[in-house]
Amino acid sequence: MSDNDEALVPERILELSERLSTAAATSIGEIARINREAKMLAINALITAARAGEAGRGFAVVAEEFKQISSRIDEVTADLESQVQGNLKELSAVGGAILGHLRGQRLADLALNAIEIIDRNLYERTCDVRWWATDSAVVDCATAATDAAAAHASSRLKVILDAYTVYLDLWICDARGRVIATGRPERYPRVAGSSVANAAWFKNAKSTASGQEFVACDVDREVLLNDAPVATYAAAIRREGSVTGEVIGVLGIHFDWQPQARAVVDGVRLTEEEQHRSRVLLLDRTGRVLAASDRRGELTDRFQLPATVVSMGSYADQGVTVGYALTPGYETYEGLGWYGCIVQEERRAHAPSERADAA
Repeated sequence: MSDNDEALVPERILELSERLSTAAATSIGEIARINREAKMLAINALITAARAGEAGRGFAVVAEEFKQISSRIDEVTADLESQVQGNLKELSAVGGAILGHLRGQRLADLALNAIEIIDRNLYERTCDVRWWATDSAVVDCATAATDAAAAHASSRLKVILDAYTVYLDLWICDARGRVIATGRPERYPRVAGSSVANAAWFKNAKSTASGQEFVACDVDREVLLNDAPVATYAAAIRREGSVTGEVIGVLGIHFDWQPQARAVVDGVRLTEEEQHRSRVLLLDRTGRVLAASDRRGELTDRFQLPATVVSMGSYADQGVTVGYALTPGYETYEGLGWYGCIVQEERRAHAPSERADAA
């Protein structure tokens, strides 16, 4: 960071206030020390004048005046110290409040940007699943349920996967919940023939009222995909691909969550210095950690936001500032109640020795 960049850092407000407070205290202390020495000289002069008798009377008058001036300096110094320290304390409080607001607002803005990127990405998944559910190869596979139709659909799904690298696999299921075709049978050989009849995404997609609807699920690990974390989207396959046709199956598409989500949390625009004291998170509606810039607790830990949080904001807690933003959704994708969240420790002020070394 250059000197010009450092001058713009909000934390400098408090650093300068602390430095000014230290400088003022040092200077006032020095004045008090010098005045004590002057007062001692005045006292010694009075003693000497008293010993000199009549010859020292004039000198005694001057010494007494000097002593009174010294006492007045003590009063002025004490008053100055009280005013300066009081004003500097208030300045620090105001600076801290401004700094807290600026930091919190910035973190909330960054959190919103992160969750918006996820929303736009997942909106595309909702479009993909509805579109592909009407593909002729997919519809024919669910209609005929023959080996030839399944092989053709599988080859079609493979072409899609080669073009859309954000997916782990695409599954065509019959109306009973049996997977009859996949896009990567060689990589995931256990999938074909397995039953997903009890999976929420299958049951909910089968119950949709029209081909315009889709199902979006929270991130979870899929056993049949080698326990990989996926965000699954599903849509009903309808007879002849019609929007209002009879449901003859379900298409499930499994978004490869981990690399995509980590790219988002790693891409938040923090300075190099901030990265060492910040943690970027994506949270589901229960506070479960879906992705973390430090990789800790993904899909296992929870980060609980206070019950008082609103759609976007920040709060401070024991030396940490937390900025958060609720998913705003995108187009027809309303989101799943997820939050973008940034947890940032306070910036440590440089010690005087560190500044001297840096200079």
